[in-house]
Amino acid sequence: MHVVITGANRGIGAALSAGYAEAGHEVTGTARGADAAHPLDVTDPASQADFAQALGPRAVDLLICNAGVYPDKGHDLETGFDAETWAAALTTNVTGVFLTIQSLLPHLARAEAPKIAIISSIMASDARAPGGSYAYRASKAAALNLGRNLAVDLAPRGMAVGIYHPGWVRTEMGGDAADIDVAEARDGLMARFAALSVETTGCFEGWDGAPIAF
Repeated sequence: MHVVITGANRGIGAALSAGYAEAGHEVTGTARGADAAHPLDVTDPASQADFAQALGPRAVDLLICNAGVYPDKGHDLETGFDAETWAAALTTNVTGVFLTIQSLLPHLARAEAPKIAIISSIMASDARAPGGSYAYRASKAAALNLGRNLAVDLAPRGMAVGIYHPGWVRTEMGGDAADIDVAEARDGLMARFAALSVETTGCFEGWDGAPIAF
């Protein structure tokens, strides 16, 4: 199986890369910057085109759209959430996901049972709205909406799309007070991706398999 993972240079992305490699799968992990083994700026159409071309004729069996940012962490309502922060969240967390999927559709089409996993967050749920983190929440909600609609359009092509909450993970983004470690999140997500199929396409689940209300 050939697995492509965006944002694979740290945190959950790096853990997933290592996990799939240890399981014997071919892994292409991307990161921003020309010095990356597989450079990809998910927000840049030219970078997307270069990356897709570099893959050549290879099929992509599983695409994990993991690259994301949380630019409004710690912002307050009175002085935070400037326009640049909103643009950063939406460009990476939504547009970047779409551009990645769009550019790799030909590679996914070459796989026998292609799967797309979008890393969103429970913070995307309208049923869970405790306030704050407006740009991040809105961008992850948009990523959820994007995934649900792509699931409809790609199902006739035999492509399954799942949207996932990785848990509150002890990473640079999640912080030291988070609930679970990276290994637990990785193992749970890998199990969820393995269970994904056209029959379950459009699912919104946690790393532990629990369904999440939209």
